[in-house]
Amino acid sequence: MRATPTTVHGLTLRVGAATDVGRVRDHNEDAHLAAGGLYLVADGMGGHAAGEVASRIAVDTVQEVTSRAVVVRDDVVRALTEANDRILRSVARNPAQTGMGTTAAGLAVVSQGGSSHWAVFNVGDSRVYRLANGRMEPVTVDHSEVRELVDAGLITEAEAARHPLRNVVTRSLGADTMPAVDLWVFPPQPGERFLVCSDGLNGELSDAEISHLLSTHEDPQDAAEALVRAAVDAGGRDNVTVVVVDLDGRDDSDDDPDADTAPRSEVTGSPA
Repeated sequence: MRATPTTVHGLTLRVGAATDVGRVRDHNEDAHLAAGGLYLVADGMGGHAAGEVASRIAVDTVQEVTSRAVVVRDDVVRALTEANDRILRSVARNPAQTGMGTTAAGLAVVSQGGSSHWAVFNVGDSRVYRLANGRMEPVTVDHSEVRELVDAGLITEAEAARHPLRNVVTRSLGADTMPAVDLWVFPPQPGERFLVCSDGLNGELSDAEISHLLSTHEDPQDAAEALVRAAVDAGGRDNVTVVVVDLDGRDDSDDDPDADTAPRSEVTGSPA
């Protein structure tokens, strides 16, 4: 089924999503959202401690933001904070869920300076990639033990892919103290494509393989299904979930001509 274009706050978007339990796990702890200008993947943790409950709480809480006529960046952070609180309250009511948590990474259409912008956010090691002008780059930075080791120069990227700590995250929702949310805000560029994914994708496929599949399937639903299928075929050792978002165009008629929307050629800098 081909993705149907929809208009969200002046942006014409096409969206595809797919998920699979993989070849090893007996249930899917991932959850995702792809509606109303919010695109999120949550990778639940805790196994029998109900990781799928934590990821569903995160998605359901963030989805409430889509009912707002105007969404700003702080709405996203507040929703993630509320999700963290709801996970903790669920654990308090159900001690068997002790230890559950979830990552959260995504893309939101937000209003800034009078015009629609992207807000990319993450907590944990689920990722957001951006494909533009034939080049794919990660927007988010993993909150993980191996990422810290790579950044410190102690191991290489290749070593990180097989390191025994590769699945250990340093931030997640469900923590007693709400972790910092990394968030980037930048103006949209027609023709760009975003990929939001759980680590079941990049744990099986290299960035080069992901970029190839993302570039060769024009329809975002086809791309989402091809990425998930390739990750499962490559081993499927984890649940895998992807959301693909294409920006076909934008309507600037409602934009504030004095808005702070200086163009950028690439996503750079640190989180806002």
